[in-house]
Amino acid sequence: MQKRTLGTGGLEVAALGLGCMGMSFGYTPLPDRSEMISLIRKAVEKGVTFFDTAEVYGPFTNEELVGKALEPFKGRVVIATKFGWKAAADGKWSELDSRPENIRKVAEESLKRLKTDVIDLFYQHRVDLNVPIEDVAGAVKDLIQEGKVKHFGLSEAGAETIRKAHAIQPVAALQSKYSLWHRKPEEDVIPVLEELGIGFVPFSPLGKVS
Repeated sequence: MQKRTLGTGGLEVAALGLGCMGMSFGYTPLPDRSEMISLIRKAVEKGVTFFDTAEVYGPFTNEELVGKALEPFKGRVVIATKFGWKAAADGKWSELDSRPENIRKVAEESLKRLKTDVIDLFYQHRVDLNVPIEDVAGAVKDLIQEGKVKHFGLSEAGAETIRKAHAIQPVAALQSKYSLWHRKPEEDVIPVLEELGIGFVPFSPLGKVS
């Protein structure tokens, strides 16, 4: 399978990535867990090396699924996960929380669920307007320096936010909805990514019912 390099820090992934959210969250009925583990492992056999999850999927169960499935392939695959939501007492995740202390907490817990020593790509799931993006980037930079995270990513961020974050800690990838039906990133986001050497990871590339 063809490879792509995200950012300027040497993050190499397969051109085709596998988003794992729907394997344990978001759709009903939920598929059989053992079948999903087999599916993920079959994807590795077919050359896929890039897998996407998040703590909010489940919550937590999707990271556990991905960690279990990819445990035999440590060092051969790239796992991307995300931070940025606040867990409510009722189990609903409706508030954003990208405070540095929460970013660190999420990283520590995600490492355990993913059964790994380092998070390959750590995305801010959504921009939190209550926390300066410079503080967010700084928190991830600290985790990178400590060896707990390899690369920093953003999701659904605008051009100005990307520039501010990148000035503190180089952004390896920007994830955004993008398809023939949703081409807004072409207006101002993709040009900034090209200028700064940041990778673009589109989700729902075949379209999405909203």
